[in-house]
Amino acid sequence: MTGDTRPTLRLPIVLLMAAATGLCAGGNYFNQPLLDSISQHLGVSAPTAAATVTIAQVAYAVGLVFLVPVGDMVDRRKLAVGLLLLAAAGQAVSGFAVNFAMLAAGIAVAGVFSVAAQILIPFAASLADPERSGRVVGTIMSGLLLGILLARSVAGLLSGIGGWSTVYKVAAALMLLMALALWRSLPADAGNRSTVGYRATLASAGKLAATIPRLRTRSAIGGLSFAAVSTVFTTMAFLLSSEFGYDDVQIGLVGLLGVAGALAATVAGRLADRGLGQMATGGALLVLLACWLPFVIGGTHILWFLLAFVLADLALQGVHVSNQNVIYGLAPEARSRVTSVYMTTYFVGAAVGSAVGSVMWDRYGWTGVCIAGATFSLATAAVWWLDLRADDTVRVSGRGREDVGVEPLGAE
Repeated sequence: MTGDTRPTLRLPIVLLMAAATGLCAGGNYFNQPLLDSISQHLGVSAPTAAATVTIAQVAYAVGLVFLVPVGDMVDRRKLAVGLLLLAAAGQAVSGFAVNFAMLAAGIAVAGVFSVAAQILIPFAASLADPERSGRVVGTIMSGLLLGILLARSVAGLLSGIGGWSTVYKVAAALMLLMALALWRSLPADAGNRSTVGYRATLASAGKLAATIPRLRTRSAIGGLSFAAVSTVFTTMAFLLSSEFGYDDVQIGLVGLLGVAGALAATVAGRLADRGLGQMATGGALLVLLACWLPFVIGGTHILWFLLAFVLADLALQGVHVSNQNVIYGLAPEARSRVTSVYMTTYFVGAAVGSAVGSVMWDRYGWTGVCIAGATFSLATAAVWWLDLRADDTVRVSGRGREDVGVEPLGAE
């Protein structure tokens, strides 16, 4: 990109992109504080209601595999807006669901197409000046994280006003408005594009994963860390309602404590810009490992639970932003495909963590959930050690990006 790209990322546009990513990602988290109400109102069991969390994450992973790589083939402005409109349709179906099957279908559709967020993030990174890329990504990620936090809280509040389905109806309307705002405000995507077909583009994403060791390690770090916290995020509504008597509104408000995660995203982005990405990752992983004892105690003491929740969210976002800063530098000409590999692994990890958390809650209660989360956290730390070795190898050998098998597609 040339110097004339700088005005395209003036602050209002960055903030608009941040709000859009927050709305997209947040839509996959509306159900977390509402699971108990969904279970009661649709007449399904708690594990069945919790399955909607896994459905959302699996659907998102499907979109990451099959839709995000298209960002290297077409104008990302058009693609993001189109996906956002389809996600709005899914939210509307969920909002008017009369049974569990209809709700599950709406959540799946919204999840697949909400990957518009993962089109916007690499688009912003490609428009930003290299020395500002970490800060821009960190700012947009902060918006994404705030969207997730507000999604939980707003879902709980709206449930208290008009029932559990209200948030889905509101989200559908907001997504339509956001799609219009993006269309009017974003610049056309003038980046180089793949000239080969869709299947070849998908295959090349797999080749990137096979040939770049740090894409594999950073993807695994992201997936395992998200699996760890998903064990808790999926089951916390059941704990808070059964142990502490919280309703949907109160459970939603707990999510506001995760604002620390949004702050961690900004800090991690700035550290990465200063060449301290490994320090940011290591610090976040230490926090992740430290949160599980407070979570265990928090099963019967709410203040300890709230402290652990803040720590877990802060750690997750610190890991995530430092990961993204690394992967976007591995193959700048293939950012959408790199994003697809990373984010697919990230949300597969989340889906696994949610499923494991639901099973552990059903069989072993809150202590079992915490043991599962701690196990995933230890696995994350082990993969980070492998990533440190891969990073050191590249630094010592002086190898560059061209030495790890990254080949351009078509015009790239």
